[in-house]
Amino acid sequence: MSGEDAGTPALRVTISDVASAAGVSRATATRALKGEGRFASETRDRILEAAERLGYVRNTMAAELAAGRTGTVGLMLRDASNPAYGLLFSRLQDEAHRRGLDLVTVTIGADEQGAKQVNALHRLLGMRVAGLIVATGGITAAQLEPFADQVPIVRAGRVEEAGRIHSAHYDDPTHGRMLAEHVLALDHRRVVVLTAAPEVSYPEHLRAMAMRDTLSAEGATVTMIADGPRPDDGVAEALGAVREGATAVMCASDYRQLAVMRAARDAGLDVPGDVSITGCDGILPGADLLGLTTVRIPVEQVAAAAVETMQRLLTSAPGPDTIRKAFAGELVPGTTATAVS
Repeated sequence: MSGEDAGTPALRVTISDVASAAGVSRATATRALKGEGRFASETRDRILEAAERLGYVRNTMAAELAAGRTGTVGLMLRDASNPAYGLLFSRLQDEAHRRGLDLVTVTIGADEQGAKQVNALHRLLGMRVAGLIVATGGITAAQLEPFADQVPIVRAGRVEEAGRIHSAHYDDPTHGRMLAEHVLALDHRRVVVLTAAPEVSYPEHLRAMAMRDTLSAEGATVTMIADGPRPDDGVAEALGAVREGATAVMCASDYRQLAVMRAARDAGLDVPGDVSITGCDGILPGADLLGLTTVRIPVEQVAAAAVETMQRLLTSAPGPDTIRKAFAGELVPGTTATAVS
């Protein structure tokens, strides 16, 4: 490689640089790198060699915009260190690749008011994406709706009520009912429901409300605790209710379930002998080895439906109806909950 080539940053190399190095016109170099047109094999080889030697990277988004289209979609994801979001991210990427869409991703951590997420959406629109997939429950419909004026939006995971925002989501009320019915079948009648406040996690809130309503309808006494985003938020209060007679703690996520199990162990309580504990998500590594009682959420189905919906929105004329697809998971009975003795 020449000194000039070595000093040229790859992302600054243009198609004109490649054409000049190969001794062809810019149009010829463009067609050859796109696999279009007919050229002598030596001409094509010379162009490909020049592109590789210079480190040319094709600006796919610019090329698509010049052609009046783009297959690039913005994805906003909740913290991918959470296994449920990490798996969703992987499945969305796989499905997008399978359908010929490119994803540009931003990841957001804790953001109770949604300000960081709104700024992230502005950044994605600045990249001229054709649509947005929003895979976080921490941004409201009111915050999302202005973006729907510019591109189609699909929520992945969380249910949506706004008329112009589509969704492929987990059926969280059904998940809450599944778990509550399981706890009732084990004859628990004094139950703690531990969740996040709705502005912290709306999916957890939906699960918890379904748990409460199902338990109450069968005459169970329910202690509701809605707290912050950390897994151990509200755990001390939940164990306080156990000391006063509650026999089960139902958590709206598996992270909270693990926090309660850890605190119960530290307090000398046996799980499930002294207190039964349930969670929801079913994605945590080793959940089966720990025997977590949970619901395994249908990540794969939600990811496939979200990308399929986005592709339909990008390639078809807008229809009159908003697309809503709900998916229910499966109960995993586990060993952390048992019948009242």
